[in-house]
Amino acid sequence: MRQAMVKAGVLEVAVELHGPADGPPVILLHGFPDDARAWDGVAPALAAAGRFVVVPYLRGYGPTRFLDAATPRSGQQAALGADLLALMDAMRIGRALLAGYDWGGRAACVVSALWPERVAGLVSANGYNIQDIAGSIRPAPAEQEQRYWYQWYLHTDRGAAGLAADRDGFCRLLWRSWSPGWRFTDAEYARTAESFRNPDFVDVSVHSYRHRHRAAPGDPALEGIEARLAARPKITISCVVLHGAEDGVDPPSNSIGSEARFSGLFRREVIPGAGHFLPREAPQPWVVSLLGLGIS
Repeated sequence: MRQAMVKAGVLEVAVELHGPADGPPVILLHGFPDDARAWDGVAPALAAAGRFVVVPYLRGYGPTRFLDAATPRSGQQAALGADLLALMDAMRIGRALLAGYDWGGRAACVVSALWPERVAGLVSANGYNIQDIAGSIRPAPAEQEQRYWYQWYLHTDRGAAGLAADRDGFCRLLWRSWSPGWRFTDAEYARTAESFRNPDFVDVSVHSYRHRHRAAPGDPALEGIEARLAARPKITISCVVLHGAEDGVDPPSNSIGSEARFSGLFRREVIPGAGHFLPREAPQPWVVSLLGLGIS
């Protein structure tokens, strides 16, 4: 594994690189609250199969930094998609397989929907991850609203202060409740918790959960992308949707009907015994799906 810092768009992105630089590229994108360690069971296997694997730290995580102090610390979906596209441009990756879950799955879905010519195939946890911000006023069933307690908490100044004061307690609770069958060790959590010390982690996280529910304005520079996403564009490239059967925040029932948002080849698989942190808990379905999609 090699490490690099890549200036891409508004960021200097920390990336971990595996496999031959001339191999077919695969980009693996982590979620909230997580980091590049999510893919430790996936990246080496893909590299051994000859793939060039890129694992970035998203904005607000790990060593990744904003280039300009004046850039809004946005966590909106358009920002995540723009970051991914900028990284591909900066690394001169014309076309790649994309895989992601949670925030990373959203970035992958945004690029797949808006720039399909750049995507050879997609593996997305939990389905179509592009947010319906205009429709966010509609309440979900009570059980789902309860699962989203952390989002409503971060809408308040108290919640933002709580995350800032106790990042470990907050994020560790999400790990336990979102993947109830996963027995991660203290050392495993501590390795990733270092990424939550990023100076922008709290601001980016809070903005992400406020913006998606129309409680915070977006970055004006990203209005064009958000306008395109508001149309809820279909994803036309080949896709595999993976969903943990024991996901404690986004249960498998939420991705039933995902195929309606995809017009290319589509497969959905529910992974028994796994929760929300799916690449960590069940890396093999990701490896199989990505190698099965291939690249041309």
